[in-house]
Amino acid sequence: MKRNALLATSALALTLLAPAARAADCTITIGLVMELTGPAGEYGQAGAKSVDMALRDINDAGGAQGCKLVSETKDSQSSGTVAVDAANQLVQLKKVPVVIGGIISSVSIPILTSVTGPAKIVQVSPASSSPTLTKLGREGKTGGMFFRTITSDALQGVAAAQYAIDQGFKKIAIVHVNNDFGVNLANEFTTAYKALGGTIASTTPYNEKQSSYAAEVTAALGSKPDGLYLISTPVDGATIARTWISQGGTPKMLLNDGMNSPDFIASVGAKYLNEAYGTSSGTAPSASTEYFNANYKAFSGGIDPSNPAADRAYDAGAIVGLAIAAAKTQDPAAIRDAIFKVTDPKGEVVHAGKAEFTKALALLKDGKSIRYEGVIGPISFDQYGDITGPFRLWKITDGKVVTTGEVSTAQVDALKAKIK
Repeated sequence: MKRNALLATSALALTLLAPAARAADCTITIGLVMELTGPAGEYGQAGAKSVDMALRDINDAGGAQGCKLVSETKDSQSSGTVAVDAANQLVQLKKVPVVIGGIISSVSIPILTSVTGPAKIVQVSPASSSPTLTKLGREGKTGGMFFRTITSDALQGVAAAQYAIDQGFKKIAIVHVNNDFGVNLANEFTTAYKALGGTIASTTPYNEKQSSYAAEVTAALGSKPDGLYLISTPVDGATIARTWISQGGTPKMLLNDGMNSPDFIASVGAKYLNEAYGTSSGTAPSASTEYFNANYKAFSGGIDPSNPAADRAYDAGAIVGLAIAAAKTQDPAAIRDAIFKVTDPKGEVVHAGKAEFTKALALLKDGKSIRYEGVIGPISFDQYGDITGPFRLWKITDGKVVTTGEVSTAQVDALKAKIK
């Protein structure tokens, strides 16, 4: 009898342990295509670490569907062609249900049109802000499978134009990267700036990864502007800014969101940037913001949480991980639908970190909706995968990026109505 009882007890113990053992052996792979090298390498490195931190936090809370979430990261090298090859490997060979990336629009768009769109795989970009992505959604080319945790440049251009006017830019030269992101932001800014009374002195596109941008700077200086709007990335942007200053250009600059970068400031020299202003897709600080700012630097090995891609990439990873848990399947269409379930404005509010994700997973297991209030604040997607939000206004002072104000969503909408 004792032997039978012992065997029964052992069998019961094994039965109870089996699910845990299976969970330990079970993994769900999420594909990452990030710009780890090239002009946008600083963003991609920060973004990849952020996603991994979010997945770590969800795993510590119990994982998704009883499984461990893992990432497989490919380097796009800041190239659309390389990115498509990398995404194809993840989708066709690894069979991932979700691709997070890219960071820049010139990487995200070809991934969407060539890989994730045709394959009907969910894609979430943390930082691609081109209006083209909204246009593709309206044209029915995304299948509702694309999302991004950054506002469109159609809005940033308006906010930047008003900021330029407010800071006394009357005749501005634009130098912009010659890709979808740069062209669209320059166009949106131009329309708004002219409508608000400003004059565009000249518009000069440039191609990435050049050793010198002297010709582009000379062309812009020839228009005799009182300021420069530089739409770039930290590496090329620093080269252009140094050339601009060395050739006698005014230190008065307006910068896009990606130039809010310690590397850019260090490379140009802080003393040359005390009249540099910028705009970034803003945040509405929450408990998630506090958690992220307190823990990210240690997790990432020293990357500052203020990196433009860092906060939004954490939110992208968190939303994807929670959606996989809510979907209770790896079917991409179910995960797409679950993204709205974990960002439901009527759901119970949850934040970032192990304790909050434990709460979130329990609610989702019971079939309830949640509202993930992320590092950038409450997140809600429209039918095209877009979000709305405020814009942060900032200035570089003594080598530090200092917030000077904010343009609210309502103010941007009012400006757009005024411009039309």
